[in-house]
Amino acid sequence: MSTPSHSLPGGTWALGDMTVTRFGYGAMQLAGPWVMGPPADRKGALAVLREAVGLGITHIDTSDAYGPRITNELIREALHPYPESLRIVTKVGAVRDAQGGWPPARRPEDLRRQVHDNLTSLRLDALDLVNLRLGDAEGRRPDSLAEAFGTLAELRRQGLIRHLGVSNATEDQVAEARSIAPVVCVQNMYNLAHRHDDELIDRLAGDGIAYVPFFPLGGFTPLQSSALTAVAARSGATPMSVALAWLLQRSPNILLIPGTSSTAHLRENIAGAGLPLSDEDLTELDGIGR
Repeated sequence: MSTPSHSLPGGTWALGDMTVTRFGYGAMQLAGPWVMGPPADRKGALAVLREAVGLGITHIDTSDAYGPRITNELIREALHPYPESLRIVTKVGAVRDAQGGWPPARRPEDLRRQVHDNLTSLRLDALDLVNLRLGDAEGRRPDSLAEAFGTLAELRRQGLIRHLGVSNATEDQVAEARSIAPVVCVQNMYNLAHRHDDELIDRLAGDGIAYVPFFPLGGFTPLQSSALTAVAARSGATPMSVALAWLLQRSPNILLIPGTSSTAHLRENIAGAGLPLSDEDLTELDGIGR
């Protein structure tokens, strides 16, 4: 029996006309090493997806490029037919090469193919939300997204996509996308140590647009901070728990999608994100990325 979503840390947020739990689940880690190939433990991967939904999570983030196709196939096998409340968010704009790279693929024909590939692998008639991945493996690039986002907007008008977002986007690209079609979320790299989107997050919150932080592979492992360690020690929690809790308390429009291939770790992440942080803790943590 599902846990009510209001019992998950952070409550819920509206993505357009869709309500999702602010604590979601990112499926990227379900694929094999370097997000290529099948998982070492397929049964475990299916179990963590079912556990996520069983715990009340209604926001799963994926991409047909993960594996490629692996995570979408696992989601379909574990959860189809999908619960009415579940929203699956996917991403287009990059593919995988034989070396495990992520070359951009944002020509109109590329995007149309990726959207149809996601529809097929997830066994859906329409995708709840599609994020356009911008930039490259080195980070954001100030290129115009007009042609690519316009292609997705047309697929939305055709009924194949319900809502649109952008990922790895500059502030100018967010504004450009919003001039073409409604944007319900921005998915960028952001955490305690990478605070370049602080102003953007606040502006999006004022406009009712979600901000979904993603992290480099390894999560917060590279984040070495005496302040984070001190707050974690005072709280009797792990640094990862503190980092997740800080994100949820940073702004009401921040949605979390931490990934894991372990049901035990999933429960730890949920508990950690609900960690109460004092004003003193928040002040100390806010100084990390300044």
